[in-house]
Amino acid sequence: MSFEQQLISWRRELHQNPELSLQEVATTARIRDWLQSGGLTLLPYDLKTGLVAEVGSGDKVIALRADIDALPIEEATGLPYRSQNQGVMHACGHDIHTSVMLGAALLLKEREAELPGRVRILFQPAEENFGGAKTLIRAGALEEVSAIFGMHNEPGLPVGEFATAAARSTPTSTASSSK
Repeated sequence: MSFEQQLISWRRELHQNPELSLQEVATTARIRDWLQSGGLTLLPYDLKTGLVAEVGSGDKVIALRADIDALPIEEATGLPYRSQNQGVMHACGHDIHTSVMLGAALLLKEREAELPGRVRILFQPAEENFGGAKTLIRAGALEEVSAIFGMHNEPGLPVGEFATAAARSTPTSTASSSK
């Protein structure tokens, strides 16, 4: 299987098996297995869901972050790899973010000797309910990190293109309740 085919396979497996915030137990196990099969070092943070890997060596540390949770939405796409979990789907693209980060981790591992420091790879739980970042911070995952980089898919961009922002990008959140 080619590298691209592997990423697509991972993305589809994640898409079929979405889990809500702080319930990403099977997702975390899948990511752990895929990272370990690629020879990556997992850091021993005490996390129920989500995980942290690291490549490279030295004092300088940057971090890359991907979110792994899904939304409480019923999928009606009809795709052959549609969600198998009733009422839960990756509607925001976190399955894409996770598979892209897995690919980045494996590519960094291949070039580990060329890295000028360490790259900490964060698979953040509970991005949708705002609790996951605090969980990683409290666990110590950002200690020694001088810069952190994240990405979010943007359906409006043509395939193969990306955009950058010096600060926040797509920083929308809404909380509401009704009776």
